[in-house]
Amino acid sequence: MKILAIDTAANLCAACVLDAAADRELGRSLRDIGKGHAEVLMDVVGEALAAAGTNFADLTAIAVAIGPGSFTGIRVGVSVARALALAEAIPAAGVSTLEALAFEARQSFGGKPVLSAIDGGRDGIYAAIYDGFGKVIYAPAVVDFATLRGLADGARVVAGTAARRVADAAPANGLLIGPERATADIAAYARIAAANGFAGGKPRPLYLRAPDARPQAHLALPRQAP
Repeated sequence: MKILAIDTAANLCAACVLDAAADRELGRSLRDIGKGHAEVLMDVVGEALAAAGTNFADLTAIAVAIGPGSFTGIRVGVSVARALALAEAIPAAGVSTLEALAFEARQSFGGKPVLSAIDGGRDGIYAAIYDGFGKVIYAPAVVDFATLRGLADGARVVAGTAARRVADAAPANGLLIGPERATADIAAYARIAAANGFAGGKPRPLYLRAPDARPQAHLALPRQAP
């Protein structure tokens, strides 16, 4: 089973091909671009396929990061994943960035509860807790730092861009610190999707908050009567 994984949820534009049966990565491409995922994603996908020595026809499934993260990046990644899945008549599955970070943390520290926490700008922090088997015990939400500090009591490991702040604010908890990034390694998305069996339906963005860009109502033209 060859899975193409795509991640455009943060500053990276990344893709890889995973042989799920052998749990072996075949090839990847990754660019740290910040913005502009729409312009380079298909090139990155093509590079990953070339590195893996495969093509679209050989793929059996697609995994994509669905956020939370960059609104525009998430929309681009999910749209491309769904389009490729439709074109190749193969399943596609979405994986949360919070779940993927927790997955990486468990790989490093074993089966311990993980608090994933990603800075979300002025609106707060994206957070979720997963148990030692990857099951959600606190669903993804936007929280303030005081709430996040309380959530740390239910975890043994903390991961994400807010991990260091959480650990420093709760020294008595003795929290281990996992990956301090806004997204996980690209192969994590493929491995999680494979483990979940692609049974969740079409991938959909996980935004958690309203978009920054809003319609400019004062510029709208009045409707004409029929």
